[in-house]
Amino acid sequence: MSETSSRKSVFRVLGVDPAAAGPTGYGVVESDGRRCRTLHYGALKVADKLRKESAGAALEAVHSLICDLLKDFTPDALAVEAIFSALNVRTALRLAEVRGVVLLAAAQHGVEVHSYAPRLIKASITGYGDADKRHMQVMVRSLLGMEEIPEPADAADALAVALCHLQNEQFRARFALPRMAASRTPRMVRESSNRSLHVESVRVQPAR
Repeated sequence: MSETSSRKSVFRVLGVDPAAAGPTGYGVVESDGRRCRTLHYGALKVADKLRKESAGAALEAVHSLICDLLKDFTPDALAVEAIFSALNVRTALRLAEVRGVVLLAAAQHGVEVHSYAPRLIKASITGYGDADKRHMQVMVRSLLGMEEIPEPADAADALAVALCHLQNEQFRARFALPRMAASRTPRMVRESSNRSLHVESVRVQPAR
C-alpha cells in the first residue's frame, strides 16, 4: 500500500500542552479507527538565560518547533489545552502568549485547531477530572500501548490532548454528530528564519 493510500485510512493529530514558564509538551498520535499509536513526542524547554535576555525568545522557539512538527508529520488537526480559568492573571497572560504562537503556526500551515479544557482531557483519559500527572502518564501509556511511561510529564499531557481529540472524533463519527467548531485559516507562506536559538528540546522517537 502506498504512503498516500495509507494516510487516507488514518487520522493524525498533533497534541500540544503549552506552558507559561516550564516545558511545552508535544505529541503526534494517529488512529485507524481501531487503535491509536504514537509517532513522536517530547518537550521543549527554553534556557532560562535566553528567556531573560529576550522576552520573545521562548515564543519564537515554540513557534519554530510547532512549524517543524507540522511540516514533518502533516497532521490532520492540532489539539491544544485550553487556558485554565483558575490561573492568576499573570500566568494566564503568559500561557495565552504561548497558545497564540501555537495557533499562529497552525494557521500558517492551514491546520484545524481544537481546544480542550484540562478537566475534560483528564476525564476522557482517566475517567477522573482531577487526575494527577502520574495517573495521566500511566493511562496514556496503556491507551497507546507504549512499552514505557512517556516522559517528561509535559509530553504525556500533550499525548493526552491528542487522544482526547481522537476520542471526540470517533464519537462524533459513530453517532453522525456535526463537526465541532475549529479554528482554521488559509495556508500562508512563511519565510524560514536562520536565527539560531539556544534551546533545549527533548525529543523522543518511540521504538517500533
